[in-house]
Amino acid sequence: MGIRGLMSFVEDHSNEFFTDLKLRDTKIIIDGYALFHRLCFNSNLELRYGGDYDSFTDVVQNFFESLFACNIHPYVVLDGGCDISDKKLTTLKDRAREKIQTAHSLSLGGGGCVCPLLIREVFIQVLIKLQVCFVQCFSEADRDIMTLANHWNCPVLSSDSDFCIFDLKTGFCPLNSFQWRNMNTIKGTQYYIPAKCFSLDAFCRHFNNMNKALLPLFAVLCGNDHINLPILETFLSKARLPLGATSSKGRRHHRVLRLLNWLSHFDNPTEALDNVLKYLPKKDRENVKELLCCSMEEYQQSQVKLQDFFQYGSYVCPDTLNLGLPEWVLVALTKGQLSPFISDALVLRRTFLHTQVENMQRPNAHRISQPIRQIIYGLLLNASPHLGNVSWNAVPPQPLAFSEVERINKNIKTSIIGAVELPKDHSDLSKLTELSLGRRQILLLETLKVKPTILEPIPTSLKLPVAVSCYWLQHTEAKAKLHHLQALLLGMLMGPLHAIINSPGKEDLQEDGAKVLYEEFQRVKEQTRLGTRLDLDTAHIFCQWQCCLQMGVYLNQLLSTPLPEPDLTRLYCGSLVHGLCQQLLASTSVENLLSVCPKAKQLYQHLFNATRSYAPAELFLPKVKSNSKKKRQKKQGTNWSKNRMGTTSHTGCWYEGSNRFGLLMVENLEEHTEACQLE
Repeated sequence: MGIRGLMSFVEDHSNEFFTDLKLRDTKIIIDGYALFHRLCFNSNLELRYGGDYDSFTDVVQNFFESLFACNIHPYVVLDGGCDISDKKLTTLKDRAREKIQTAHSLSLGGGGCVCPLLIREVFIQVLIKLQVCFVQCFSEADRDIMTLANHWNCPVLSSDSDFCIFDLKTGFCPLNSFQWRNMNTIKGTQYYIPAKCFSLDAFCRHFNNMNKALLPLFAVLCGNDHINLPILETFLSKARLPLGATSSKGRRHHRVLRLLNWLSHFDNPTEALDNVLKYLPKKDRENVKELLCCSMEEYQQSQVKLQDFFQYGSYVCPDTLNLGLPEWVLVALTKGQLSPFISDALVLRRTFLHTQVENMQRPNAHRISQPIRQIIYGLLLNASPHLGNVSWNAVPPQPLAFSEVERINKNIKTSIIGAVELPKDHSDLSKLTELSLGRRQILLLETLKVKPTILEPIPTSLKLPVAVSCYWLQHTEAKAKLHHLQALLLGMLMGPLHAIINSPGKEDLQEDGAKVLYEEFQRVKEQTRLGTRLDLDTAHIFCQWQCCLQMGVYLNQLLSTPLPEPDLTRLYCGSLVHGLCQQLLASTSVENLLSVCPKAKQLYQHLFNATRSYAPAELFLPKVKSNSKKKRQKKQGTNWSKNRMGTTSHTGCWYEGSNRFGLLMVENLEEHTEACQLE
């Protein structure tokens, strides 16, 4: 949620409303959504190229290591899907439009912050690696966070201004004053993190010792994510609200000040609400009263007991009791093993497809993965008869219809997508986990249009990314070129290289060259960050690949991982992959780049061999060269058939525009031999 103008207002009065803390030796409840956004946007990460997930991973690890050093025990609570009532739909659509404008600005070299597509999945994987306790709520988590914090008498860490309204026993620490990068010590031995804690008592004292119970009414009158009634402007314009002390922050702070000063004269919410309603037309009063009261309930204690999950591994969510969802689905959602995308599709028959930094003049990047989503929707079609009672705002009464909120140009639209009807044994969600591993794997690979034998030489953690890459290459809308594929596969080497470098017993790193290659990749990445202009077509192509990967991961999770869950933390680094694209178009050859590390070279060859058979023939066609280039090449006595990637005999093709690799020798592509003959 969030109350307009409140956070900046209380920060303007930091000395009055906040107390200094030396945080250590405590539990802390962390708003996961707020944290990963904060770490993504405030850590000098590159956001134009689709995500430097390795750098984000390092930042998240450093954050939690600071907490561990101070004996702070974090419990991360993540938002789930949209509320069943769908009361935030208007807000969500507004934010989707804003995100499109911000992504457009970034694509043109402007400023702004847009989360990379897989940031949430990467964040969860880091939590699992660090063994940080976390839970994913069924819908919005704010009330559950407040209830858990009060149960354990510990502070909340967030950036959401709603926590200034909740009556928290131990207080609320804003993320922007949580100095985890600047740990201090007490007597040189005990570490602590300097922080500020919001004092609700001090806040209410500032406004004539206001009754805390009035604050939820203030929140809904001021405007939050759940309510934005234009008719309330009638009240604000007619009521003579006292301004009190002037504010330097303009109209938003004037609104905050006037409302708080006005409300402070009432003893309780009922009296104040009656005074609000008298300024409204009589015909609207009952309806507005009901809406305001309903919204005010969002600031009361939750019935959810998250402590049960952290202590016993499960908890009861009242919102799900009447939905009749399979138990395994609820457990997987709680543990973050299924995405909120799945619960939105399951309960609301509607999903949001998040915009990336892509080419806004082309169809949105998610179009390429629509066939995968249609299979996902097919699996969710007959989840429970109780879901027929849920109000589906955006979907017409079509039995196979799901709606998708997607980008069209620089706006959003809601598209109706038909689910794929699957065989009966696949259409009962409650029994999906009972299908054999082989059956589930067949469904996954048939959706991705990949033969299982192709993946046999591929390391476990890369099987799904390679299968997804094969799917991506088969779709003509991707318009991928050879250097895009090569850069993408080279980028996939980052994870294995990092593992080699950081594994025990690898002191002589120079011998296998892993460190040398890893450092070269880091150099390319940094060079890209320092000023390479974004190639929009390349950006769009890699956005399409990420969309395929995202839906491939979601389908794999829904099928209970017939392929191993890939390690996303170092799978894709946008700055590196874009930088490699530039180098491959200039002078570098794959052979030269990988010559320092035979292990990486061998792995790359496996990845390339698996994907190339699914690539369209035109990916390997030579570009027409000018006569001057041909003469220069002939004069230099270039041997086009020389094998420079291996020792076996094969057809050699010159790939104009990809000579960063010099010569990329493609083995056993007999169907392309004629097309690749050089004059």
